[in-house]
Amino acid sequence: MKTELAELLNRPLRIGNKTVSGRLVSAPMAGITHAAFREMVEGFGPPALFYTEMAGAKALPIENRRTSPVFRWRDAELPRLVCQIFGAEPQMMASAARRVEAEGFWGVDINCGCSAAAIRKQGAGAALLEKPRLAGEIVAAARAAARLPVTVKFRNPPAGSKAGATDLARVFEDAGADALVFHPRTSPDVRTRPPVWEHIAQVKAAVRVPVFGNGNVFTPESCLRMLRLTGCDGVAVGRLAAARPWIFGEWTGVLGPDKELPVKTAKAMAELCVLHFDLRRALLRYRKWSAYFAANFRFGHYLWKQVRSAEDVPDALEKTLRFLAEGAEISAVPNANLFA
Repeated sequence: MKTELAELLNRPLRIGNKTVSGRLVSAPMAGITHAAFREMVEGFGPPALFYTEMAGAKALPIENRRTSPVFRWRDAELPRLVCQIFGAEPQMMASAARRVEAEGFWGVDINCGCSAAAIRKQGAGAALLEKPRLAGEIVAAARAAARLPVTVKFRNPPAGSKAGATDLARVFEDAGADALVFHPRTSPDVRTRPPVWEHIAQVKAAVRVPVFGNGNVFTPESCLRMLRLTGCDGVAVGRLAAARPWIFGEWTGVLGPDKELPVKTAKAMAELCVLHFDLRRALLRYRKWSAYFAANFRFGHYLWKQVRSAEDVPDALEKTLRFLAEGAEISAVPNANLFA
């Protein structure tokens, strides 16, 4: 099974005017897929593409990469880094896309899936699912503004919407999107129901551009099952990548068995959070990530409680390493209650 999965995931894929080396990508996650996290993951074997946290289109044209907590990166990662942007005004999104291209990113992603109230109130993210025409105009504006690949991450629209997921997929394709990342849960449902993978198959059948499936891929077996069941071109992994940053190297055959992976992961995350952020932000990011990491273990709630009480990153790391030294074993599947 592992050999078959690695063969499927290591196939090159053409997206717009560029080619990626494989089919397994790191899905964007607010507060998680920042520069420190991406550098840590890269140390275990990187995905075919990284996505940044979502960056606001309004501020992005004048954003300073040295001070922004979101719009920052290492130059070495740009050849595989997609910048995700959010907004509700086509020309503003076009300006953001131009900045992304000027900085040398691999591509730009339009967020049409975030269900957070603060984003939807701005008419952005999942709010665009109920405005297909505006969503199409935004994608078209980004497409016209930049030559780099344009992708769209979206989910099922709310019940009762005039346009379904396949309709939206066609709108995005017609507007110039080069690939789609689809999460088959209904907005604004926040993981209260399992994703309907059959909807990924329907989206894939509706368009010609590559489609990445996303949602509840927690094991190599489930990754292979999604590829087989839906016919999707690739898989975008979010929560599991946060919990187990080594899966990209593991599933693609780059990384062999290593019992020290949890310890190496915790140390790398702590070191890189301090490297990339000020002390307060470093602690906040280590804490947020720790909820996912703790989900790996029996009694992970205890680890999460310990990290939440930490005074700084060294204290959080010490508590993490103490927990791991007491014989913590990784569960077959992470505890979803910790990162619901």
